[in-house]
Amino acid sequence: MILEEKTIKRNDVFDGKIISVHVDDVILPDGSISFREIVDHQSGGGVCVAPLTENGELIMVRQFRYPYGRELLEVPAGKLEKGESPVDTGRRELFEEIGCKTENMIFLGEIYPTVAYCSETIYAFAAAQLSYTGEQHLDSTEFLNVVRVPFEKAVEMVENGEIKDSKTQITILKLARLLNK
Repeated sequence: MILEEKTIKRNDVFDGKIISVHVDDVILPDGSISFREIVDHQSGGGVCVAPLTENGELIMVRQFRYPYGRELLEVPAGKLEKGESPVDTGRRELFEEIGCKTENMIFLGEIYPTVAYCSETIYAFAAAQLSYTGEQHLDSTEFLNVVRVPFEKAVEMVENGEIKDSKTQITILKLARLLNK
């Protein structure tokens, strides 16, 4: 069976600064008709980076996430800017969010965080050989605290459900596998 779904009609619902939403009428593989509600990210996606210090600490950020009404612990991340490569976005986000620079970026793969209704792709990296500028360069609407967590503890926090953010979970576990920890 061919599993492709074909769009009959696209119905644009919302066009915002960060996302757009459309509802598409589709033909399913069995010939029946259904619909798909889709969230498209205007930037095409984002990048997350797991910065690992020489003494085995993961530098993370704690920030309030409005949809969940609470603070979450995450690896530094941000959206792709037009014309910017994922690796350059990762370096920019490290500098802005935690005040650090590196040339040593290791690609860990692509993440599709919510495949049922969202087109976002997140490019995951690890970073090593970090140098610090000592200050954050946050956007005017961005508020976060920098947190250092021993890497082994970060893995435990993923395993016991303390870290709930999917990009952070996947990035930490992929890095652990890479390091054989």
